[in-house]
Amino acid sequence: MVWYNYYTIPRWHLAIDKSASERGWVQVAGVVPPEPAPPRDVRGARVLAVLADSVTTDHISPAGSIPADGPAGKYLISLGVAKADFNSFGARRGNHEVMMRGTFGNIRLRNLLVPGAEGNWTLHFPNGERMSIFDAATKYQGEGVPLIIMAGKEYGSGSSRDWAAKGTVLLGVRAVIAESFERIHRSNLVGMGVLPLEFQPSENAASLGLTGQEIYEIDGVTDLKPRKQLSVRATSDGAQKQFSARVRIDTPQELQYYRHGGILPYVLRNLLKG
Repeated sequence: MVWYNYYTIPRWHLAIDKSASERGWVQVAGVVPPEPAPPRDVRGARVLAVLADSVTTDHISPAGSIPADGPAGKYLISLGVAKADFNSFGARRGNHEVMMRGTFGNIRLRNLLVPGAEGNWTLHFPNGERMSIFDAATKYQGEGVPLIIMAGKEYGSGSSRDWAAKGTVLLGVRAVIAESFERIHRSNLVGMGVLPLEFQPSENAASLGLTGQEIYEIDGVTDLKPRKQLSVRATSDGAQKQFSARVRIDTPQELQYYRHGGILPYVLRNLLKG
């Protein structure tokens, strides 16, 4: 019998033991398949956010105060928590329900899908409805639509923050395509099973004419190798653009983490094998 903290295990891997659930612990009881499912190519993906250069981990997962009118604040209010008792994202980092609602929730974040707006806003396609990033991600998940993030240089810069990767995967993001990554955040994305991809050195979203309103396909994920070049197709109104992006899974060990869906399932499988 193996016990792990509830908030560190993806919810789709859990079998909760009721006698321990109130203490925040769960029993892993044969719910993790002994072998991971093969990685899948990305099909029919939408863009959750188009971001510029130097987006920091604090933009992705803020540690400051929780806005009452944001998804996390509304969630706490629905539980009867008074605004005076919200505390901060940093103080509530053990609660995935709060933290996933705060992902991409920095009030200074600028999503280029929503020009002129700051904060956790995006557009849900195909109708272009404006809503919070969390609400859009939830709606996409209900529709079975995978998500990607597009970014500029030094994506994930600033202090190391594990929730910047955890929140990203909990929103349903399969891949991040950026001009470059901060070293630790790139590693954290791989450790959560999110595919980091880099544009070619002379290319970026703007130079390729990508708006983020397209539908994306990523080929070659089923046969990944470290630093492999993958083909990405973006389709909008019947017109298709194709470009190459380099996988920023840099080592064979990182590839193992990714194939298992992240470092935690990888460790659990090894533990359960004895």
